[in-house]
Amino acid sequence: MNFYTKSLFLSFLFTVFAGLYLPSHSQSQYIKILGIAQDGGIPHIGCKTACCDSKKPNEKVVCLGLIDNHHQKKYLFEATPDLTAQITQLNEALPSATLCDGIFITHAHMGHYTGLMYLGREALGAKNMPVYLMPKMKEFIEANGPWSQLVALKNINIKSLFNETAVVLTNQLTVTPFLVPHRDEFSETVGYKIQGPNKSALFIPDINKWSLWRKDLVDEVKKVDYAFVDGTFASASEINRPIEDIPHPLVSETVQLFSKAPQSEKSKVIFIHFNHTNAMIDKFNNERLSLEKLGFRFAKENDMFVLN
Repeated sequence: MNFYTKSLFLSFLFTVFAGLYLPSHSQSQYIKILGIAQDGGIPHIGCKTACCDSKKPNEKVVCLGLIDNHHQKKYLFEATPDLTAQITQLNEALPSATLCDGIFITHAHMGHYTGLMYLGREALGAKNMPVYLMPKMKEFIEANGPWSQLVALKNINIKSLFNETAVVLTNQLTVTPFLVPHRDEFSETVGYKIQGPNKSALFIPDINKWSLWRKDLVDEVKKVDYAFVDGTFASASEINRPIEDIPHPLVSETVQLFSKAPQSEKSKVIFIHFNHTNAMIDKFNNERLSLEKLGFRFAKENDMFVLN
């Protein structure tokens, strides 16, 4: 077999396997992971320890892309400080005339909304970018500069969200916000349920403790196919300040809730929003490997989760 024939054969194999294992770009609806880190990203400012070694890959702040190839629509969940790169990734997944058809925000903490600044006159100068906000978050943006300028200049077009009220994006995608307990200094905090034509997902990157939520995490995971949940800390001792100041469920606490669940339920749990100190961000970490054997998963940038 000469070089030309080999090339044709390899091209044929690639086409076959791509068709079997990749979402159809004419029909598929899917979620793509565009960032997995806590608000400060990785490396983290001021960090001089091995977890922020310059030789290790950078990790963008937590963000999901939601793509509907059939309707040529694409959305972001969170407007992070890495918005520029994440918008680029979103458009690589679905090139189209619009950069983004809408941005859903969970709350007013640094890593989740400050990327909105790139929509302003100093950068993109966007025209009526739909931004989906809960009532207190909407009030915060409208009443405080520089965010209020985005509204005044019509860089963004605020779309109001309400607790447990679904937003229909296309006839195959809906998004429903739901309140979760968090520090809430400037706004309420929500998670989202993303419903596709056949599969659904939860997105809860920030919560104080599962016991403070009026819902039961295990029961809610039973209702969906994927659950992207707060994996900020592995241990209360990994940071040099009181964890009470920045409460999150430890990974071990979340795992314990599923101790009696079958592996099929554990495999729906996908940890995300990792602090730079969380050793489980390393795919070779022994504790992570042990949890993966039980079925639990850890989000990685560019992972894709099909909803159709």
